[in-house]
Amino acid sequence: MRFFSTAVKFLALPFATASYRNDLRRTFLALGTVAALVVLVLVSAMLVSVLPNLPAFDVVTNYRPKIPLRIYTADGALLGEFGEERRDFTPIQEIPPVLKDALLAIEDARFYEHGGVDYRGVLRALAADLVGGFNQGASTITMQVARTFFLSPVKTVKRKLTEVVLAYRIESALSKDQILELYMNQIYLGQRTYGFASAARTYFRKRLQDLTLAEAAMLAGIPQNPAKHNPAVNPVRAKARQELVLKRMLHLGKITQAQHDGAVREPLKISQRLEFEVRADHVAEMVRRELYAQYKGEAYTQGFNVYTTLDKAEQNAAYDSVRRNVLAYDQRHGYRGPEGFVELPDDADDQEEAIDQILARHPSSDNLIAAVVTEVSARRVRAEPASGDTLEITGDGLRFAARALQPNARMDSRIRVGSVIRASQDGKGRWSITQMPEVDAAFVALNAEDGSYRALVGGFEFSRNQFNHVTSAWRQPGSSIKPFVYSAALEKGFSPATLLNDAPLSLPGGEGGQPWEPRNDDGFDGPISLRQALARSKNVVAVRLLQAITPHYARDYLQRFGFDAAKQPDNLTMTLGSGSVTPLQMACAYAVFANGGFTVAPRLIQKITDARGNVLWEAPQQPERQEDQRAIDVRNAFIIDSILREVVRSGTGVAASQRLGRTDLAGKTGTTSDAVDGWFAGYAGNVVAVSWMGYDQPRSLGGREFGATLALPIWIDYMRQALSGKPPSERKPPPGVSYVDGDWVYDEFKGSDGVKTLDVEVSPFKSIFDAIKKVFGG
Repeated sequence: MRFFSTAVKFLALPFATASYRNDLRRTFLALGTVAALVVLVLVSAMLVSVLPNLPAFDVVTNYRPKIPLRIYTADGALLGEFGEERRDFTPIQEIPPVLKDALLAIEDARFYEHGGVDYRGVLRALAADLVGGFNQGASTITMQVARTFFLSPVKTVKRKLTEVVLAYRIESALSKDQILELYMNQIYLGQRTYGFASAARTYFRKRLQDLTLAEAAMLAGIPQNPAKHNPAVNPVRAKARQELVLKRMLHLGKITQAQHDGAVREPLKISQRLEFEVRADHVAEMVRRELYAQYKGEAYTQGFNVYTTLDKAEQNAAYDSVRRNVLAYDQRHGYRGPEGFVELPDDADDQEEAIDQILARHPSSDNLIAAVVTEVSARRVRAEPASGDTLEITGDGLRFAARALQPNARMDSRIRVGSVIRASQDGKGRWSITQMPEVDAAFVALNAEDGSYRALVGGFEFSRNQFNHVTSAWRQPGSSIKPFVYSAALEKGFSPATLLNDAPLSLPGGEGGQPWEPRNDDGFDGPISLRQALARSKNVVAVRLLQAITPHYARDYLQRFGFDAAKQPDNLTMTLGSGSVTPLQMACAYAVFANGGFTVAPRLIQKITDARGNVLWEAPQQPERQEDQRAIDVRNAFIIDSILREVVRSGTGVAASQRLGRTDLAGKTGTTSDAVDGWFAGYAGNVVAVSWMGYDQPRSLGGREFGATLALPIWIDYMRQALSGKPPSERKPPPGVSYVDGDWVYDEFKGSDGVKTLDVEVSPFKSIFDAIKKVFGG
């Protein structure tokens, strides 16, 4: 009733006498005083409940942000990042003024003037809350820091009061620059990104110091609503917010009209996802596992920086080479048909949703873009990718899938409306139909002197198959195992000039009780030197050689190179590569020939630092190799090296010397039965590298495919980068070998232990037929 009476008096105010008006004023003043006292009591009561429950304050005074694990090449290029939050801590003095001006203009123009709280803004927010919710922001930077570190997003009067109290405490404990530093490193900016340094890298692939005014203004507009103003998700709203920031900067005199207008017009290229400078997903995963094993969950929050031994240019060359040559193989073997199919509704919105749903199951892979066909004929295909930009494919771009565009093509391989296809774009912007390959490949390169990785590609596409073929794929090596059998033979008195008979051979032990008759890919040549036999990968000669030195001896000898004896058969098929090896084992084994006979242990991590750059661990300097690290005699390594150079000079690896134009290349091809696996292992200087191609579920790669067509091109493309600018390396003959009658031979036929081991006395100086008779008894 009192309120109603007062309201009536208020409505009658224009018609009241002067004394009546004075009486009414006194009534309102009394009511205002009472209201103020009530508010004061309520606020005091809330403060009494707030103050004892304030959170621990050291979270800001001893700020330790969650910084992800980052992995780099030896030359500092980022190749991987792991952590829930993407963040780069940046000291305030390293944050460019243009970004600070942009942020303060839109968020808190009086930041350096107020004491942490804007009273008018707070009262306005409280009043709004009393009539139905927080429609007024009024939070200063300091208050946002309090909210970000300590409070929940639930909007209540008590939370606002707590925010105010914490803001005062923060202002009393930290300088203005320290508060701004906290804010600019901690604030969430969308895309799992925290802090402006990380946002600059995520959205623009730039360092903070390289941001333009237009880019800085766009980043400064994100904090108010990271979902709404995220330029990767909502570019239109982000642009409107950016222009508001620029307008505020102009109003505050931080920029000129010309700067404002130029920034508004500046086109911005927004990245849709975090990109790395180096493509090395399998390497990143190897490092992640190593760090997690040591530090557990802290590996992802403490800001560890891991520097690998990889070389940026070489790693990218290896990645590009694997991709390019796998796709080249896939193109040689024809188009298999669309990846999937979806019925497209007539309604445009429903059609868009159907396309989005199916493309989510067919993510793009680099330049292999998944798209749904919306129009199709023999002369033109139009398709919609996830980006929404229509692709139009005509002319030569249709050639690869021409048969699938014919009306009489099988339904499972025919391209029709609703088909999910792959398309790639060339340098001139022209689109072509392609496909995701089913075959896989791997590549690894090591420093042959110390075992440090130079490049590693564990497979064609990490997101499709995280299996690391380099370290974990046990495959038959084919003829790439032969040099190790030849190395064993040198210790039994053979030399590169030793002649063996390349003629048909029939041995017991074949399938179904039939004799086993090994064959060559290029027929038989009769008596042939071991040098030429290895260069031309003669299978029958390799079998005869292993028969002479015995499989048991060779199997034990292979362990010197790091091969697992349990993975090698104790029979004559071992020399044809019927055992199992990994590409990494193969690289370490060939390194023994490259470095003069020493074993190497692969190593990937060079240094680990904390978030501030302090070194936590660093690989020790490699000492000079000791004789207890020797795997084979230096003479043996020199002679096998000379034969492996012959392979590349005139044998199955000749394409390498032809395309690279170098004389110091050495290596060996490998092709397994039915071309299930293709290999090339080789080296030049101190770089040893191995490439492999095959299907995860082993099957033939094709009757006309060999290691020279499958794996050697990958090796060549990588070596072009790895050897760029480096002069050819030559190896001097070590003591104990002589060049006699056109080839190298031990001065004496001695084993590495100095004991004469001529179990099979075959001399390169005897006649062809005497040599054959000595070995095989006629």
